[in-house]
Amino acid sequence: MDSQLAGEHAPELPGKAASLWLETAPATDYPALAARLAVDVVVIGGGIAGLSAASLLKEAGRTVAVLEAGRILQGVTGQTTAKVTSQHGLIYDRLLHQVGEAKARAYAEANQAAIELIQNTVNARHIDCNFERTESYTYAESATEVEKLHREVEAAVRLGLPASFVETTPLPFPVQGAIRFENQAQFHPVKYLQALARGIEGDGSHVFENSAALSVVAGEPCGVTTAHGSITARDVILATHYPFNDHSLYALRLSPYRNYLLGLRLDGPAPRGMFIDTQRRHSLRVHGSGPDEIVLAVGEGHPVGEGGDTRAHYQRLEQWARSVLPVASVEYHWSTQDHRSIDGVPYIGRASPLHGHVHVATGFGGWGMSNGTVAGLLLRDRILGRENPRAEVFDPVRLNLAGAPEFGRHLLTVARHWVGDRLNLRSPVVARGKGEVVSTAEGHVAVYRDEAGVAHALSATCTHMGCLVQWNSAETSWDCPCHGSRFGIDGRILHGPAQKPLAPRALPDDAGSKPAG
Repeated sequence: MDSQLAGEHAPELPGKAASLWLETAPATDYPALAARLAVDVVVIGGGIAGLSAASLLKEAGRTVAVLEAGRILQGVTGQTTAKVTSQHGLIYDRLLHQVGEAKARAYAEANQAAIELIQNTVNARHIDCNFERTESYTYAESATEVEKLHREVEAAVRLGLPASFVETTPLPFPVQGAIRFENQAQFHPVKYLQALARGIEGDGSHVFENSAALSVVAGEPCGVTTAHGSITARDVILATHYPFNDHSLYALRLSPYRNYLLGLRLDGPAPRGMFIDTQRRHSLRVHGSGPDEIVLAVGEGHPVGEGGDTRAHYQRLEQWARSVLPVASVEYHWSTQDHRSIDGVPYIGRASPLHGHVHVATGFGGWGMSNGTVAGLLLRDRILGRENPRAEVFDPVRLNLAGAPEFGRHLLTVARHWVGDRLNLRSPVVARGKGEVVSTAEGHVAVYRDEAGVAHALSATCTHMGCLVQWNSAETSWDCPCHGSRFGIDGRILHGPAQKPLAPRALPDDAGSKPAG
């Protein structure tokens, strides 16, 4: 879905409201689908999972068509931190206990294989994307967290990962301890994936932009329709980060989260490596070198629609960054959105037990560079009929009772918003520069009044499953707290799974303006 940054209306935030990756790569200009077409595989979604799968399938001799609702890589992939690592926080000790050693090893090996595939692709195609090997650290600032690090190191080493416990890191502040993963990687994700997209085009394969899929009909063959064209194919891959035709109730198995990023210039050299802490989930990594060196600071995340004044998250992140680094300036700010599965493992494979030719890749939980590449490998093998011993742990129709508590919490969150948000509406008087959901005789209305005093009124009911949207002050958008859909102040879709925009509404008579503050 189109994730065009909507934060351009928040000048009080530091730096330019733009992703570093999108600002430092050329724009794409692929055509829209405007005809009937037949290929072997349709890939819906132009991010890392979709483009990786499409590239691998074309290499294997299949014809593919990639459909992207907006421009490729403008969604979650274009807003990432771009760490290419098998170190996903503290996951392996938990996986050993939840799914057993065989499946935990499969997860570890799959993500290590993804790093190698990316480097091999960069080398073979001579892709200029700042790819470099580096170390990854998960560190603890509290002594109470150190025991968790030791258990995680033991689990990771048992699974064959390049892990060790260290007492110091390259960070310019002390830590209680850290897990170091050797020989991980980082890169410029947009430049890498634009090269993959160029390789997909031609010889019966296509990349289409501004071509939102409106429907998928499973069958033999399958059919996909857009506003101005249609495609038939043996197989369809749903790589939209959230399956838009949710026949298998992924809405009950995915939780949407937002995170905030700052692109910083330092007064001095940056610490080399990739870093994330165990408690506050602050993250750091450096991109480039010399005068082009930018440090990415990440953190202050929250469930979608539950951030309160989201500008405060950027401000707190900046305060933290300045407390630990010699920050000279903030060059960029942007935010990103991820979906987490109930057991922490992505859903990659058949989308439903009933539809063997419709496949899905979602729930990367913030680790999309490696897991999105894993998705490409697994879906290629599945479509080609190859046995892949790592596929079972990612199977979307798996039964994992260890995820039951998270499943229950997610259902309670959705129910709380469905009912509670309707009982706890704000004052109908909307200040300049503010957004509020108000109750009217015609239903719930989302009202934003801009700094000039002009009001923008929309239906407040998310077009996905009917929850009420919440105001996002930093991105000047309306966000759904239940399943993560986001809408601009004109109602257009910024992020799925919603397929329809918010409809305009008449301005409530009592939603008059008042001074900001």
